[in-house]
Amino acid sequence: MTPAIPGFTYRRVPVADGVSLNAAVSGSGDPIVLLHGFPQTHLMWRHVAADLAADHTVICPDLRGYGASDKPAETDGGTYAKRTMAADVVALARALGHERFALAGHDRGALVAFRAGLDHPEAITHLAVLDVLPTLDMWEVLHGAGGSIAFHLYLMAQPPGLPEQMISASADAFFGHFLDIWANDPRAIPADVRAAYLDACREAVPSIVADYRASAGVDRDHDQDARDAGDRLGMPVTVLQQDWGAALGFDAAALWGAWAPDLRHATVTCGHFMAEEAPADIAKALRDLLTR
Repeated sequence: MTPAIPGFTYRRVPVADGVSLNAAVSGSGDPIVLLHGFPQTHLMWRHVAADLAADHTVICPDLRGYGASDKPAETDGGTYAKRTMAADVVALARALGHERFALAGHDRGALVAFRAGLDHPEAITHLAVLDVLPTLDMWEVLHGAGGSIAFHLYLMAQPPGLPEQMISASADAFFGHFLDIWANDPRAIPADVRAAYLDACREAVPSIVADYRASAGVDRDHDQDARDAGDRLGMPVTVLQQDWGAALGFDAAALWGAWAPDLRHATVTCGHFMAEEAPADIAKALRDLLTR
């Protein structure tokens, strides 16, 4: 049986033509939507979601192309553009009765949250980003030998065909590699949750690759357009990251500050999967954000 977040009700919610999202929902009060990263599903929020549901309405979806959500075929660069995925999230919240909501994302989900904040400022009250840079900044800071840590970005940016074939041929090894090397504490992802992540990824190789391919193309273009237009995030923003900026030679707080005038940036002492490795710290940071 696939693990679930205890105490949460599961809904399947139409958000676009032919696309429905799987979402876990619980609690009452001001709403917050939590978006997962790679190579995970909504389950990565299981500890933080349970904490926040004590006094908030908490919505944890699987992103388009991931987990138990629909996985439309990539017909063009827009199918898995973060703009499209952000529109999914806004449609999900509205379908559940929330015109305005706080939004937190980790990794890929953070890129969707960032785009939602730029495209739908009327809907997003507060924004939290966990362990990622905006797409445009990410491509600009990855260079030289340091870029090798992100080999998967370059692999999945290639045209359709080869990356899907290579990853499908050894899916568990590929996705398991990131679960292993990005976690400082492997106990944070127990065996049943790890198995659920691998099962979900194994069934979603084409859509996951399409998500990453969009980041090397249309997502970068959208970020460049936003930078050129002077677009900024108008809501309170919290960014939590590992201290990998120093290793790669960039100032993450300064990069984020260019996008978010009302920014609080902090480094955390855990691995990439911070909502699973340090859930109490992440829940506190989100609660602090929601008071701003």
